[in-house]
Amino acid sequence: MISVTTILHPTDFSPSAEEAFQLAEALAGGQKSNLVVLHVVPPDGPAVIAGKMRVHVRRDEERNRRRDALRQLRPSNPRVSVEYRLTEGDVGAEIVRAANQSRADVIVMGSRGRTGLERLALGSVADQVMRQAPCPVVTVTATPVSHASPGPHAIRGGSTGREPAAIG
Repeated sequence: MISVTTILHPTDFSPSAEEAFQLAEALAGGQKSNLVVLHVVPPDGPAVIAGKMRVHVRRDEERNRRRDALRQLRPSNPRVSVEYRLTEGDVGAEIVRAANQSRADVIVMGSRGRTGLERLALGSVADQVMRQAPCPVVTVTATPVSHASPGPHAIRGGSTGREPAAIG
């Protein structure tokens, strides 16, 4: 059996990232692993478009808002050890850097599931992470509510492995 001591979960707070967090938490609880939850602020920082002007939100305020959002991701299992990290930079590169620094055994990340021309035009953070990561990468695509099975045992998400996807 493979020993998993550290799981990295990068999040952009999207529905697919929320489902990936649930999977990462379950894996961490089952393996008694440390869970590192990471949020990367893109280098341009947040911006508000007002007419033809692009106004950047104050970085310190935005950083505090994102830090608060990050800390709201709490595992339901109190025995799961969680470390929170907030960083700024190229999202894919920062995820790979965090995986190396934390010596992650696996990365569990959300995916938008882009395919075809959309993926080609917009690129894919998950593709970049999968090509450069020092460990396996599991991607989770949020399941639309209309496709979820009824009842408390509905399985959601499901894209795993090395298929193209994006976070962010």
